[in-house]
Amino acid sequence: MVIGLVCQEVGASFAVLLFPAVGALGMVSLRLSFSAIVLLAVFRPALRGHAARDWGTVILFGVALAAMNALFYEALARVPLGATVTIEVLGPLVLSVVMSRRAVSWLWAALAFAGVALLGQGSFGTLDPLGVVFAFAAAAAWALYILMSARTGGRFPRFDGLAIAMTIGAVLALPFGVAAAGPAILQPNILLLGAAVAMLSSTIPYALELVALRRLPSATFSILMSLSPAIATTAGLVLLGQKLTVIGVVAIALVIMASIGAVRTASRNARGDTLPNPLDELG
Repeated sequence: MVIGLVCQEVGASFAVLLFPAVGALGMVSLRLSFSAIVLLAVFRPALRGHAARDWGTVILFGVALAAMNALFYEALARVPLGATVTIEVLGPLVLSVVMSRRAVSWLWAALAFAGVALLGQGSFGTLDPLGVVFAFAAAAAWALYILMSARTGGRFPRFDGLAIAMTIGAVLALPFGVAAAGPAILQPNILLLGAAVAMLSSTIPYALELVALRRLPSATFSILMSLSPAIATTAGLVLLGQKLTVIGVVAIALVIMASIGAVRTASRNARGDTLPNPLDELG
């Protein structure tokens, strides 16, 4: 599980290094396209035998997936990796709070937003306002992604729905990526690095999460996923030289504490009345 998280953030760091060459949208196109190719080759999803409602669900899932990645990379182009991931985690966290029936869940949400508020107090330097807007929009798209992922999983077997949605997302993103990057997107070294980002950010983490989910309770899995802001900050510090202050450490710690608290509250609900836990979908 931890290896999968590290791979995700290392992949995000590599993506940042490619921004000067292809831009954020070009990077999104490369990641989604290579991820779609791998998923189609491995799972070979069946395209026949699905109702119109099934296709409507998977198309919306693909739109949410493309939007989530595009907004995340646009934020990453303007805001440090640790701050971007910390804000983005609010999406599944707030969704978990909304779906919970416990008043204490709103305390976790308040704690998380307090942590995010601290991010603007010189934690990573001056945060770009537009980048922060993109990060919050990515959080909202992540919440939609979680909802549509659950619905798609109920309508398509195995990982067929994910493979189809990833392909839809790639098709939607590709024209924007080509327009933003131009001929540079076809350079062999760029394609190779794009494939590496796709493997690190999507393929390897998905595979490792599948292995982890067979051995870990869902609550433990979700708590480990809640550590992603800390791992992202470490990756940004080590690989990208992005600075962090003591205030930043406190801000990230507050968000992690809120995520873990929300996971535990949602887990109690799940034991009592089978409510789903959106934080299980953080990967």
